[in-house]
Amino acid sequence: MFFKGTKEKVLLLAAVLLLGSKCEAAEVEQVSDSRTRDSRVLEQYREYQSRLNAIETLSQIDEQGFDVIEEQCFPIDTKDFGEVSLVPALEREYSRLALFLVDENGGVVWRTDQLEANSRILGQMEQPIEGISAVSFQDLNGDGLMDITLIVLCVNDSGAYAGKTYKTGDVLFQTDGGFYRDYRISEKINRFSMNKGIDNITAFVRDGYSAEFLYTATTEKELVKNGFVIAQDQHYARQFEKLGRLDVVPGTYKMADFTYFMIYLVNEQGYIVWSFQPMGEYDNLYALKGINCRDIDGDGMKDIIVLADYSYAGENNELLTKSEYSIYYQRTGGFATDTEVKAHIKCGADDTLSAIIEKARAYWGWRVEEDD
Repeated sequence: MFFKGTKEKVLLLAAVLLLGSKCEAAEVEQVSDSRTRDSRVLEQYREYQSRLNAIETLSQIDEQGFDVIEEQCFPIDTKDFGEVSLVPALEREYSRLALFLVDENGGVVWRTDQLEANSRILGQMEQPIEGISAVSFQDLNGDGLMDITLIVLCVNDSGAYAGKTYKTGDVLFQTDGGFYRDYRISEKINRFSMNKGIDNITAFVRDGYSAEFLYTATTEKELVKNGFVIAQDQHYARQFEKLGRLDVVPGTYKMADFTYFMIYLVNEQGYIVWSFQPMGEYDNLYALKGINCRDIDGDGMKDIIVLADYSYAGENNELLTKSEYSIYYQRTGGFATDTEVKAHIKCGADDTLSAIIEKARAYWGWRVEEDD
């Protein structure tokens, strides 16, 4: 005999068990799909590696589905093979990059595809490689042998970098029987934006300079000690509603021919509580036009907006400049980078910071006569 409410409890228990079984089934299906994808990628990789390793002559590069990047083929003197040609080639189906050393008779004496650019999108064969920006040969580790410095251009189809060209740097050190890549060096080159040019990579690998401190420093004192130059005319204190009174500390660090631009927020004890990198993938800060701290999106909290001219190398290595702005919205515990306003409001060379602020605030519904 059931007590009152027992029938309802049994129905509820049955529903829970049914839902649980459905959840378990969904999880099993997800695991199955994941394993299927992994199996397919593994099969693709094995087929791709089979074609890559089958290349024994220059003519077979095309036959096995690779397109030689003719303008980036150069002679290089090697310890074990003598003078050979470095021949980079892009695989047609997956856009993966491979390097070949080819002797005077057209024979492939060494090959590799173990490159940083081939791991931009983890877990899949397809990669976002568009081409090669630069190749250089020089002794980087002091052993008297020519090493290879490589900068690859990539463009993602989706995500934060969708449609934007970015660089991936790599170094291959010459050794007995070919070249090897130290993934730790390549990882730092790219994680700390030291991939802007050949001279930038050389300054890090050969000469020991580094931009790493820009991203890892904990105090303003540490920044200045390592060569960060504060832009005093834009250095001031502001009261941020969620973070308290902070110093806005913009400045630059020069490494080789490249000038990094960063902005830090520093508390009264001298500790960095937030940092920004407005220059993104540009090569240099050309001119800082201004920084302003005020409410942009109408939530009652001060945001940060910065306008600057940045320089970069064109297709023929000519110097080009572009005006660009960045907005950082204050949130509880930090800042969020704007993407919405930038998608609708473009910046021209003649735009001023006040004009950009007016347009951005209008986008969020501010009336022209309103101020804070």
